[in-house]
Amino acid sequence: MSTSVNFTYEIKKEIIRNGFENTCCKTAALSAFLRATGSIITRGPHVGFEIVTESENVAEYFVGLIESMYGAELKIAEVGTDNRNGRDRLVLDCVGERSFFILSELGLAEFDGEGVNLKMEIDPYLVENACCRRAYIRGAFLGSGSCTLPKEDESGSGYHLEIVFFGEALADNFCDLLAQFDVLAKCVQRKNSYVVYLKSKDSISDFLQLCGAENCLEKLDGLAERREMRNNINRVANCMQKNYDKSVLASVKQIRAIEVIDSVIGISGLDEALETVARARLSDREASLKELGERLGISKSCLNHRLRKLVKISEELTEE
Repeated sequence: MSTSVNFTYEIKKEIIRNGFENTCCKTAALSAFLRATGSIITRGPHVGFEIVTESENVAEYFVGLIESMYGAELKIAEVGTDNRNGRDRLVLDCVGERSFFILSELGLAEFDGEGVNLKMEIDPYLVENACCRRAYIRGAFLGSGSCTLPKEDESGSGYHLEIVFFGEALADNFCDLLAQFDVLAKCVQRKNSYVVYLKSKDSISDFLQLCGAENCLEKLDGLAERREMRNNINRVANCMQKNYDKSVLASVKQIRAIEVIDSVIGISGLDEALETVARARLSDREASLKELGERLGISKSCLNHRLRKLVKISEELTEE
């Protein structure tokens, strides 16, 4: 099982473990769950619904919720493997005398006198209270949510959380719902679906906190801290490497300059201070300025000044 699938599973497991205390919150969560992973079906005179999920735990939870709240039974319609991703796929349906009543209670459908009319937006009545709005968000994630985390040794972002809906109006409603909690999500169309997504560590952290997934939030923060530590180490190493490279190039340039001077006028033709520095550099070509300065008993800035002067002399001799 991949890291992203594992983390998604952990989030959903924690949401289910926390549960929904109030009936109004259970109704909101169930409505969102069916919105995210269900579809309306008919069988004979009955209008019902089916849900598709990859998680047995999630399926078991909502089956129990529907049975306890509405006395309706969901039956397994299909068990198989999704050809697109190779994951298990569980399809359950509910079609009978209670099924349309459930759809109506969950704000998903209504009878307008001529037939069944599907509601394409979130029923405002279901999300009147802040607790119900949070429950709706959690229920939607349980339905079609997923979260991908970057590997610790990867650069760049790599954070991605998404929830998939099958209607644009519903996806827009959901973005508005998140915005009420200062979680700013974006929406993009993907084939026949609409994906509400978050791409930053901070926004995903806010989402997890909103869902009450404290353990998963702690894991996310721990990953972010380790990545930041690794990035800092890499930045320091890169900086040290650049400084080393610059030092090596400077040393090569100094040695070449001294060799030019020696071949044209001879090192002994320099004044005493420059001659001393030139001979010291030639005798230890890999020494740093600090090491060379300490050996000669002069400051690093003084040594650097004399070496630059040697380079300038060699350039003048070359021009002649």
